[in-house]
Amino acid sequence: MESMHISEAKDPLQWDTFLSKQQYRPFLQSWTMGEVYRDIGQPPIRLMVQEKDKILATCFGHIVPAKRGKHLSIPYGPIRSDYVHDATEIFALIVSTLKEKAQELGCSFIRVSPFIPQGMAEQQFRAFGAVDAPLHLLAEHIWHLPLTVKDYWGDPTVNPAAPRDEKEILMQMRQTTRNLIRRAEKEGVTIEASPDPIGDLPLFLKLHEETRKRHAFTPYTNAFFAAQVKHFAPRNEVTLYLAHFQGEVIAASIHMHAFGETSYHHGASAHTKVPASYLLQWRAIQDALKRGDHIYNFWGIAPLCASGSGRQTPDPKHPFAGVTLFKTGFGGKPFPLMHCMDIPLSKRYYGTRLFETLRKWRRGF
Repeated sequence: MESMHISEAKDPLQWDTFLSKQQYRPFLQSWTMGEVYRDIGQPPIRLMVQEKDKILATCFGHIVPAKRGKHLSIPYGPIRSDYVHDATEIFALIVSTLKEKAQELGCSFIRVSPFIPQGMAEQQFRAFGAVDAPLHLLAEHIWHLPLTVKDYWGDPTVNPAAPRDEKEILMQMRQTTRNLIRRAEKEGVTIEASPDPIGDLPLFLKLHEETRKRHAFTPYTNAFFAAQVKHFAPRNEVTLYLAHFQGEVIAASIHMHAFGETSYHHGASAHTKVPASYLLQWRAIQDALKRGDHIYNFWGIAPLCASGSGRQTPDPKHPFAGVTLFKTGFGGKPFPLMHCMDIPLSKRYYGTRLFETLRKWRRGF
């Protein structure tokens, strides 16, 4: 590819148009996500590889000024064109450019979490000096619910955009999940898609803080939530769902929907036996069907392994075991991604690596 070159991207429409046409198009690599990180003080870097006027790949990253080590984070990137067969030269160009920019900005390492199926590119990244990261950056075991007949059944003879029937999706759910959806309806839970997600965000934040204390996890900051809703809401690419019960909001979620996919990105709930979260998810799935989305992404679950009954179940000791049972109950398929990789740039990285290895052990991963 003699005419191949890399440059900083300048055109948001060109960037998102390219992303929207790829097989894998995570919203975390969208132009808008870069503006979210800019708002919270983590400047974006956007690279575009082209051959003449044809885009071959894009890569968005942001600078993380973490105490454990300033680094360049690549969330679910880079994105390579589905029509490019030999990616070696493209990845080499992206990695070398990322290294230059990261070193100029005083980063001790680059953390890459590619949205690539497990087992497809690990050796390629290792060839560029990458090593397995101690911790995951983003979800690496994803639970996908296909929303079109073709995506679910793999039938090439049907209309690719033909949506699945709601009744069929219900019947593919775990019986307990169906029963809890119906129970929430009978008990009077109602689900609202907020007409003002920016104004109603404090309702989510209050519940999220309750959830964080109850489950003792490290959350995104309120500034991150605010920036995400602020930038995606004007594009109609975010929905804030609120579950009401007896005059109170007892569950809430932030769902992203871009490039034909809906993602359950953030959830929160009060400590209650009322199964509002089940009805909330079902409403979000119904809305995704109406939009014509092809995938409902439940986001992260625990790794699954075969049980004595032959079914795949999570390790009950895994920190994500409970949420995995919740998400998989709606039906769907696992989608494991390759593990997060680090590209060390200085000796400071190895202090960070030791710290994160200890933290991984303490968290039970």
